[in-house]
Amino acid sequence: MKPIKPKKKTSILVIEDNRLLRDGITIMINKQLDMKVVSAISDRDASVLKIFSLKPDIVLIDLGLRNQNSLEIVKSIKEKSPNIKSIVMDLLPIQSDILDFVKAGASGFILKDAAVNDFLKTIRSVAAGEKVLPQNMAGSLFTEIIEGSMNATKKVQMRQFVLMTKREREVVELIAEGLTNKEIGLILHLSPYTVKSHVHNILEKMALHTRLQIAKYSYASKEFKDASESTTQMKD
Repeated sequence: MKPIKPKKKTSILVIEDNRLLRDGITIMINKQLDMKVVSAISDRDASVLKIFSLKPDIVLIDLGLRNQNSLEIVKSIKEKSPNIKSIVMDLLPIQSDILDFVKAGASGFILKDAAVNDFLKTIRSVAAGEKVLPQNMAGSLFTEIIEGSMNATKKVQMRQFVLMTKREREVVELIAEGLTNKEIGLILHLSPYTVKSHVHNILEKMALHTRLQIAKYSYASKEFKDASESTTQMKD
């Protein structure tokens, strides 16, 4: 009878400026039976060559490195060694940063004030091939857009999600500028009732509840604009 080989631990490289946080993360991870830190470094020591020589399963990287561009490091990892997964750490990442890192190849995000269980769960989920976004983004249109970028199989769903007529896209842009239905009607030569009907359709297509949410996501997410421009333009 052949001896049972122990399950391979998930190897992790930590890149974090704050030494106390870096050491704390290392101790926390090394207490786990299924993962280990192969190296914990600051951004001054962080080079893509070192990452590739160690070949970890996962790189935990601070979003705001002082001396290096963490976004460029994530891009390099994705381009040169796609088997290595990147998880970005930050206190409260803004939507545009999340979008940029997803496009660069990040597989997940960890909030630095997350509970230990959530922190470890994110690492295990990414190691298993899942994509993980911050919990505070759950249920938003932005999450749908990001997940479309993170998972190629959802891109068709994303296009359907933002598929609108040319007139509806015009209304969205004017809502984002803070205009009322009456003001939008004057600009587009439509009655307030027709504008109200367009707003209703937009809310349904975007799965939102208020025009403020339309303005928020239209303004905050350039991906929404890119996606809407790439979809088939429909006639009114």
